[in-house]
Amino acid sequence: MHKTYFNWSSGKDSSLALYYILQHKEYDITKLVTTINDDFKRVSMHGLRESLLDDQAISLNLPLHKIKLSASVSMTSYNEVMKKNVEQLNSDGYTHCVFGDIFLEDLRLYREEQLNSVGIQGIFPLWKKDTKELLLEFINLGFKAITVCVNAKYLNDSFCGRILDESFLNDLPENVDPCGENGEFHTFVFDGPIFSNPINFEIGEKVLRNYSPSADDDDNCFSDKDDKSWDTSFWYCDLIPK
Repeated sequence: MHKTYFNWSSGKDSSLALYYILQHKEYDITKLVTTINDDFKRVSMHGLRESLLDDQAISLNLPLHKIKLSASVSMTSYNEVMKKNVEQLNSDGYTHCVFGDIFLEDLRLYREEQLNSVGIQGIFPLWKKDTKELLLEFINLGFKAITVCVNAKYLNDSFCGRILDESFLNDLPENVDPCGENGEFHTFVFDGPIFSNPINFEIGEKVLRNYSPSADDDDNCFSDKDDKSWDTSFWYCDLIPK
């Protein structure tokens, strides 16, 4: 059995990938790993409060390893911090790790190159699966999720703070991936078959945040588009722990 950690985003793809990998007895999942925006104490990209992430880990009965990054971290600094943390995990006996990626080839290649440099193998249980079928499976398995961040380039504010169900899927524009694999939306999962209890929260403020690319954004770890046409406007729905 391989000692394995799980790259946990707090969202639907992570939840379904964890559900899948727990069916494979050759992987011993003993830790969650999540990147945190340490300036705001929130999950990177998702904008989820750190305390709700902690509640998820408790309900999943898995220890949580947090990798803390500044809001303005450069790609160079990001790689250095990630390598240091992954090296520590490897020295702790971890030989494999799991991701919820579905079809982004460049992202998978980047992950595998970084992992190979420290002797860890990446596992991708959702890879190349149909995203519409995955979302329907997620719903039918009894998972419950709410959108916490949507890209304003693709979706208006009515999609932010919305429960994932078949109605949500049917309302998505044709140019939006059903799982939001291109970054169209991010979610928080608050219940499902892998959780021992639901996560309690109430819906707070919904805000539009705009980001202005700066001259050094080519060294920013969230600026992954070579044509510099980065998406800069996002709706966030704040979830408040109860």
